[in-house]
Amino acid sequence: MSFNIETRKVQKTGGSTYIVSLPKEWIDKHGIQVKDTIGILSQPDGNLLITPYISSEKLVREKKFDVDEIKNSDFLFRLLVGAYIMGYNIIEVKSSKKIESPIRDTVRDFRKITIGTEIMEETDNNIIIKDLLDPKEMPFEKTIRRMYILANGMHEDALKALETGDKRLAEKVIESDDEIDRLNWLVERQAHIVLQDIILCQKLDITLEDASNYKFISRFLERIADHAVKIARNVLLIDYQKIDKGLYKNIMNASKISLDLLNMSLDAWLQNDLNLANENIESIEKLAKVCNTIKINPNSEYLVEIGFIIESIRRTGEYSSDISEIIINNLI
Repeated sequence: MSFNIETRKVQKTGGSTYIVSLPKEWIDKHGIQVKDTIGILSQPDGNLLITPYISSEKLVREKKFDVDEIKNSDFLFRLLVGAYIMGYNIIEVKSSKKIESPIRDTVRDFRKITIGTEIMEETDNNIIIKDLLDPKEMPFEKTIRRMYILANGMHEDALKALETGDKRLAEKVIESDDEIDRLNWLVERQAHIVLQDIILCQKLDITLEDASNYKFISRFLERIADHAVKIARNVLLIDYQKIDKGLYKNIMNASKISLDLLNMSLDAWLQNDLNLANENIESIEKLAKVCNTIKINPNSEYLVEIGFIIESIRRTGEYSSDISEIIINNLI
């Protein structure tokens, strides 16, 4: 597909006013009339952005799903989450006949697990979901900090459950997964909205690169939480009394290093510290070495489960290192 740039000559009127004509096709498309006000935004790269929208209020996006064609509730749930993440303000679920209970339950589950959504209208064959959250009320930094706290706490509790044999604590870790998923979806949604709305981007005082970086950091934190859940699920399969206590000690040592890397990536992000981010990346070798030296009895009844736990500890450190790479790239 070719990309053509229209050119316009700069003209001067009066003593110091410069004017440029606007393309008629663009004027007609957006219904701009004489004496209407449009927005002009100066960009960091030297470009000027001309927009027909002075505020973000006009940028309402709607998505409709016909459940006559969607029989699977899990598929519908994924579609609803996708529409939410992509920044649709209004999501409509409709049918030519009465919507069945499993579909209604799926819509309600979606509303419960997403931040800022409410069911605004419901009839026998129609459900309308609206996003009521003002993006300015949930800035990226606030959400990312919350995700760090959750991911750290989940990892700590999962390992404490392993060390003490506390099955209920392991179950609580698994239950916490929905909360960090909600926050990750919110960050991804906010990022997509900002990428589509340069005015909102400037109101939030972030760049497009910032929005993209927040999305990647959020995704890595969500995966770190996933590994905490994996540790917890394996804890539920292990009989605490049958594991050598020396093995527990070695695993906890590796876990401490892994969490130190996670917290170091947080500090590097909050402090905009290149050296700390670099130290974090280099420290991953220490974690890998410690994980590799943990010896598991090949005849152990829980050889596979313990192996998965050690792998999740290692992956947590690696994702923390990935976050530090994003921080370095951003600061440069």
